[in-house]
Amino acid sequence: QVQLVESGGGLVQAGGSLRLSCAASGRTFSTYAMGWFRQAPGKEREFVAAINWSNLNTYYADSVKGRITISRDNAKNTVYLQMNSLKPEDTAVYYCAGGYSESYYDPATWAYWGQGTQVTVSS
Repeated sequence: QVQLVESGGGLVQAGGSLRLSCAASGRTFSTYAMGWFRQAPGKEREFVAAINWSNLNTYYADSVKGRITISRDNAKNTVYLQMNSLKPEDTAVYYCAGGYSESYYDPATWAYWGQGTQVTVSS
């Protein structure tokens, strides 16, 4: 069983930055793809970014390209989401996901989820 715990959310002004972290338990973390999704009130959960197990390939939603960077530290069992130039429309609960997903953009293909961390961007 894998447990994922997010941290780093909070309130930030538009144009500001936040760094989210997701700490994972389990010895097979380094073999999982890891991803971030977000869900705003009244909206479906949407893909933000993903990184494969080898750390060679990253994937981003068009809405965040150039502003958000996903990275991972397998030695620390942690994945990060560096968010810069934040906009009010980035406001959502951000969820960490892990597993052997073969379709990163589809939340149904991810096996493990964190509890989420709130990010609020004020205008």
